[in-house]
Amino acid sequence: MWGIQRTRYADCNGSEASEETEIVVNIGGVKQVLYGDVLNRYPDTRLAELVDCSLKSSEEISSLCDDYDPDTGEFYFDRDPEAFKCIIELYCYGEIHIKRGICPICFMKEMEFWKIDPDFLDDCCKCHLNEVEDELAEIAEKVRTILVDREGDPSAAGWQRFQMYLWRLMEKPESSLPAQIIAIVSFIFILVSSVVMCVGTIPDLQVEDSEGNLTENPTLEVIETLCIGWFTIEYILRLISSPNKIKFCLAFMNIIDFMAIMPFFVVLILTSFGTGVMELANVQQAVQALRIMRIARIFKLARHSSGLQTLTSALKSSFKELGLLLMYMGVGVFLFSALGYTMEQNHPETLFTSIPQSFWWAVITMTTVGYGDVYPKTTLGRCNAAISFLCGVIAIALPIHPIINNFVLFYNKQQVLETAAKHEIELMALRSGEGELEAAPGAHKHVCGAGVWDSAMRPCHSDTYIPLLKDPRGGAGIQTPSMDTSFESTAEASEYFIS
Repeated sequence: MWGIQRTRYADCNGSEASEETEIVVNIGGVKQVLYGDVLNRYPDTRLAELVDCSLKSSEEISSLCDDYDPDTGEFYFDRDPEAFKCIIELYCYGEIHIKRGICPICFMKEMEFWKIDPDFLDDCCKCHLNEVEDELAEIAEKVRTILVDREGDPSAAGWQRFQMYLWRLMEKPESSLPAQIIAIVSFIFILVSSVVMCVGTIPDLQVEDSEGNLTENPTLEVIETLCIGWFTIEYILRLISSPNKIKFCLAFMNIIDFMAIMPFFVVLILTSFGTGVMELANVQQAVQALRIMRIARIFKLARHSSGLQTLTSALKSSFKELGLLLMYMGVGVFLFSALGYTMEQNHPETLFTSIPQSFWWAVITMTTVGYGDVYPKTTLGRCNAAISFLCGVIAIALPIHPIINNFVLFYNKQQVLETAAKHEIELMALRSGEGELEAAPGAHKHVCGAGVWDSAMRPCHSDTYIPLLKDPRGGAGIQTPSMDTSFESTAEASEYFIS
């Protein structure tokens, strides 16, 4: 296992001799011979400090490596040999590339250990490192959210604690069994309300009032009132428990919730003024418009579907692709409708009476719908229709693939974040459980949300730890425990991370 420190021409006694020194290092069981003249290209690094080893004391040498054999002069480092292959490239090429399969965060710890400035990392690898750091920050935020959902803020007062509990009950179905029950009940009310709204338009189920007009069935009105009552109570409780009332009211889904219940109360207020007001034409039109707004409640289903939320995020990220699709379709509709009108205007039975009227034909042709209410009757018009059909297929197909890819990426990323966060919480619960972690004699083990350390371990082991609950942007909302931090329970850990 041990090698011999050799020199090509001289002993390790001076600067000239040190440049010719052969240094044998053992990196995780893999031996490698390095030369002093190469290592001295970067004198501030740890490897360069090994060159003049004969001028250092045993304590100084021990501080540079994990183990040292004075007889053979071999240095042992308990480090990753694959990462060291990347580290040694600095002395040969002047830059470092992270090889595939090596964690960028762990590799940065390796660079820190070998005292190499991060600026030597190539730009392509820096981009990959930033992506991984952002992903870790998202996982850490997910962990923090789960901790808050499970334990709450231990430092909160009585009303704040109740407000947070109510918020988790109404907004976080995964936080507890009662929250799941409330989410299921709300989902059922949304379905029932939507079905009642549709069934209420069937003439056979409607009844005649005193004036002979068809009105909604009283039974359906009672069911509708119960659903609106549930939606109203749910909205008020969520508003009361919201940490930020203004942000709550301006959120898109909360606007949908408000639009779902507002028409019922407006119609109720208008009808309370009597039949005289309801006979006004403008009021009747307003009532009909408000009743149509009830269809907005179907969007409430998105609150209980992570898939719909992911689809919304994917569409937001695909704004450029959607804009490109609309631009293609707009140009195509204008072009082919103008050509269709020009080719068909001389036909005695033409259906293309104007270019704006031809827009409808161009839209349904390019989207491959083809209702058949407007169609060309000349040979040139039919050729124009065939070309517009093919162009429409191409225009729609081109942006669809990136949009689908964005949805798949968002969905997979959401699943990975949720899985990683839950796994982290399970590790915290496992490591903080009483009786599951027994300290070795003379040693003390420290537990935190993302790592376990033993004070008997050498420093080289602990500095490869990845602080998951650390915001790489320096945010104050996420903290990283130190080596002297220990937790007795998950509640104590949550208090630390959300404080």
